Amino acid sequence: MSETRKLTAILVSDVVGYSRLAGADEDRILARLRTLRSDLIDPTIAVHHGRIVKRTGDGSVIEFRSVVDAVRCAIELQNAMIERNAGVPPERRIEFRVGIHVGDVVEESDGDLMGDGVNVAARLESIAKPGAICLSEQAYWQVKGRLDVAVTDLGPTELKNIAQPIHVYSLQVGVPAQAKPAEPVTPAAPAPQKRRFGLAPLAALLAALLIVVAGGAWWFLNANRPASVATKTPAEAARLSIVVLPFANLSGDPAQDYLVDALTDGLTTSLARSPENFVIARNTAMTFKGKRVDAKAIGKDLSVRYVLEGSVQPSGDRMRVNAQLIDAGSGAHLWADQFDTPRADLLQTQDAIVARLANTLNFQLIYAEGARVNRTPAANRDAEDLALQCSAGMWKAGPIGKEADAAFALCEQALAIDPNNVRALTALGNKFWFPAALGLSSDPKGDFERADELESKALALDPNDTWAHSLKGWILLAHGRNEEAVAEFERALTLDASFADADVGLGFDYMRLGEFDKSFEYFDKAIRASPHDPWLAHFYGGKAFANFGLKNYDQSIEWARRAIAINPNIANMHLNLVAALALTDHDAEAREALQRYLALPSTGPLKTIAACKAYLESQHWLPREVGERTYDGLRKAGMPEGEAKTN
Repeated sequence: MSETRKLTAILVSDVVGYSRLAGADEDRILARLRTLRSDLIDPTIAVHHGRIVKRTGDGSVIEFRSVVDAVRCAIELQNAMIERNAGVPPERRIEFRVGIHVGDVVEESDGDLMGDGVNVAARLESIAKPGAICLSEQAYWQVKGRLDVAVTDLGPTELKNIAQPIHVYSLQVGVPAQAKPAEPVTPAAPAPQKRRFGLAPLAALLAALLIVVAGGAWWFLNANRPASVATKTPAEAARLSIVVLPFANLSGDPAQDYLVDALTDGLTTSLARSPENFVIARNTAMTFKGKRVDAKAIGKDLSVRYVLEGSVQPSGDRMRVNAQLIDAGSGAHLWADQFDTPRADLLQTQDAIVARLANTLNFQLIYAEGARVNRTPAANRDAEDLALQCSAGMWKAGPIGKEADAAFALCEQALAIDPNNVRALTALGNKFWFPAALGLSSDPKGDFERADELESKALALDPNDTWAHSLKGWILLAHGRNEEAVAEFERALTLDASFADADVGLGFDYMRLGEFDKSFEYFDKAIRASPHDPWLAHFYGGKAFANFGLKNYDQSIEWARRAIAINPNIANMHLNLVAALALTDHDAEAREALQRYLALPSTGPLKTIAACKAYLESQHWLPREVGERTYDGLRKAGMPEGEAKTN
């Protein structure tokens, strides 16, 4: 067997207390680890030129070209884990410890590494505290002076099975370095700072956008990247805000709108996948479709700094896409370009647009091998076309009604051609889930099962489908499987940080768990991300329910009325309003609100306390104590008791 010796930087990591975590819930911890590897760990390793030598169950051995790359990678990952663990109970947190050493290793023909270099790194990892990074003296001296984190000198340390003590330094990630008095230095000429059209904020925005667009492309700033391994501050990250307006359809054929919408959706999702960006959700962006817009007014309305807009002109089997980036503060056009592409490659066009954005501003892309998401053609173009039309029709008509049924028929046609079309499977799940969730289904159990089958199949085919994860979360929520629902909504938000539907799902999830204060966080986040969402009434409704749970009845009444003003046909919201009015002794208003509720077409069979109780409890809508207060309020307002049906 051939082998070679070389000097290299080795990083070894593992999960703190993995056996305890796995013992508590092995399936959940394995699922979370897989998600971390695919969404965070592997891409971060790739961008820092790392090579995964081998995985050791819950840990990894990774080789880097330099210690600087290894330390940058480790700090970035540990900082990311601090953010991801925020709000997670200590006993459920995934925390890593890391050891880094530079030394001589033997590389075998299969790529495996052996020798003291690996052994020392592994021993350093074993003594690191949770969330910390231990460096050998050899490694530390190569990054000394470049660190923006606190460093503790542990001194010469005995390591298991290592003959001589190793001088060890511990990096405390999340703790800034202490300021030191300046030492006299020989004056040096300052390095010239390049200024590119005064677009520094835009440059930061685009760099962050590139993390996931173009199929997992990653970025480094060419001339202005600081030597420090520190990450961006929250204040800087907050500036990276953008809305992707609906692209205009220049074909003159409204039937081609679904193609244009697909490109707009793809761009929104791609840009939102970076946790550093704030991207206005698709639902709010679509409210500007077909309207004359003023970028400055939109920027002020949505509180974003940049607007991306464009047009699509289909012609036969070709498409011409125009895109332009606008500074919402000044209205200035920062960039514009034109793309001619085969119609079949529409979804790939989004990658080219964002890549060209960066190239225009002189950024150098480093494509992470293995992290690139290879877009593959749909198995059947006709099926994909039908599925796109189905999704567009559902968004336009909503999930219930004759127009919705016509849209869903297109999904069924798509699946008849290609049973594995993920877009059609995901969209069709709404046909069954919505009526069951709203108490309008004649067979709620069967409809929930059908919806679950569709979303489960979609996720088996594409584990990274945002909509499928969110819908799966709603289905689990309806069955009272709250912890599992949380995982699905969180996964959806990992894939698309601006996905308001998942934020609302988490809001209702925590509300049902009785954590009302926490639910506000997610409802507010959804309202911020999509302030003109077609489902905004449900966002407001969530806040009304949560306030009711906290016995803040006046606020509950206010939010319920705001929701009803947007959509007067939400039966649940009327129930909340009636109960809150009655419990605050607004008896006449409560009786009037009850009559309006009973007259609604959406009330269906829910006209007695017994029927409402059976529905709300079957859907696990409210904690039991909150439910009982609701029924007391309905009773006080004059709703008849009725009789519970027996099955």
